[in-house]
Amino acid sequence: MKADHKEVLKRLSLARGQIDGIIRMVEADRYCIDISNQLLATISLLKNANQSILKAHLNSCVRETLTDEGSEKIDEIIKIIEKISK
Repeated sequence: MKADHKEVLKRLSLARGQIDGIIRMVEADRYCIDISNQLLATISLLKNANQSILKAHLNSCVRETLTDEGSEKIDEIIKIIEKISK
């Protein structure tokens, strides 16, 4: 994997901690909206981790297989990924 391991692992660890917290919230029968907000925050962390991995893949693995003209297409794809990941 070409992505920044430290950053990806940080986000995944935070998401794991949030999931553990969400489980405790469900077990404690906490307010549904509070649980939902925590789920959304976790989903955001996971999307950001995925975005980093996909960007690194496009910038390294995929770019290596393309000519210089293909680099513009990679940048276009990265912009689309950023938009759909938000």
